[in-house]
Amino acid sequence: MGLTRTRMARPRAGKPVSSWKDIPAGSTLVVDTAPIIYLLEDHPAFAPKFVGLFEAEAAGDIRIAISSLTIAEVLTGPHKHGEEVLARRYEKALQQFEVVPVDASIAASASRMRARYSLKLPDAIQLATALEVGAYAFVTHDRDFAKVQGLLVL
Repeated sequence: MGLTRTRMARPRAGKPVSSWKDIPAGSTLVVDTAPIIYLLEDHPAFAPKFVGLFEAEAAGDIRIAISSLTIAEVLTGPHKHGEEVLARRYEKALQQFEVVPVDASIAASASRMRARYSLKLPDAIQLATALEVGAYAFVTHDRDFAKVQGLLVL
């Protein structure tokens, strides 16, 4: 079950950032933290841009992988506001995806990505995760990835 309209508040009308239907069937995409937060929190401007991605995952057309770092980033907001029930709900929702732990290989790759593209460490870890799993693409809403080569960034 994906992070779709049936699991969360209905996103408002909006235009998707890409045609998620053009992604080859069976592809794995690594999704950055922001698109997940947008859907979980029903962001009025940004959730609609990514809802098609999560609908494609729910339909079994694609696979979504996330870094274990994403879990920490997503849960920080609810914990910061003392919303433990919400944090547990978010954590459960994230477990439906392939969770890729940050290991020594990803850490070493992240150091290279950080040096090469001047990324912040969390961004470098996200990119290294996508490379490690051989993702078709990395899905983000962060412009810091504009210079990345060798991986499709959506």
